[in-house]
Amino acid sequence: MDQRGINLHLVSDSTGETLNSIARAILARFENHQVVHHRWSLVRSRMNLDRVLESMEHEPGPVLFTLVDQSLRHALEEACARLHVPCLSVLDQAMDLLAREIGAPAKPKRGAQHVMDSDYFRRIDAMHYVLAHDDGQGTAGITDADVVLVGVSRSSKTPTCFYLANRGIKAANVPLVPGAPLPAELNLAACPVVGLTIDVHALIEIRRHRLKLIGAPGLRQDETDYVNEEAVKAEIIAARRLCSANGWPVVDVTRRSIEETAATVLQQVEIWHRKRGTHVEPAPQDPAAAVLGGGG
Repeated sequence: MDQRGINLHLVSDSTGETLNSIARAILARFENHQVVHHRWSLVRSRMNLDRVLESMEHEPGPVLFTLVDQSLRHALEEACARLHVPCLSVLDQAMDLLAREIGAPAKPKRGAQHVMDSDYFRRIDAMHYVLAHDDGQGTAGITDADVVLVGVSRSSKTPTCFYLANRGIKAANVPLVPGAPLPAELNLAACPVVGLTIDVHALIEIRRHRLKLIGAPGLRQDETDYVNEEAVKAEIIAARRLCSANGWPVVDVTRRSIEETAATVLQQVEIWHRKRGTHVEPAPQDPAAAVLGGGG
């Protein structure tokens, strides 16, 4: 490792997703630094931990951990002290704070968020729903959606729907195609409809890349309205006008990640329900997000 790089050991007795998310969020704030991740998941025995410690001997570096078993925690902390590397149990402070406020200690249960409960099956159902209602498929089922996303082709509707499904949200998406009518079922949807839009030039670049991927045999990219600047601009304007005419909020995805787009869509869902005085089930915690309750 050079002077600007470190080894980072992520030690978990569960899937490690909590640590991965925390490390990703923190390291995004450090530019031009090389970090080698050493991910250790399902560390639930001394044999498992010994493999971690052996690696730390050869490639020492700071340790972030989520371990419930006290004997494993102590062994890891002692090894870190011996190797003169810092270590941190990333959930302790947050759990202590909430325990004080709740007035009850947290249960020492590893991977408490990874259980096959009602939220788990809700996510599975939502994933099946998205598969069946992607890109205008299965329009009859739109009435069962929690949210419908509309937008021009390649405006990130599909990946956003899949991300929402991982939160237990049944999200259908309907493409806005020039000259094509909207499915009649969209008028019957008892859920919010949210439009996705994108900058013209960004969309053209995405579409050009898409054409390259699929080969588009015999088609010159500058000969199709799919990537023609004026045609794409007119397509986006028509989509915005349609959303405005129907009172559908619009989210610009140009500089947003899928996670940010999904978060904004969820905000619009909550606003829609608040205006109608209806109840919206809170989305289950994203398995890829940092969570409390045992190992991550």
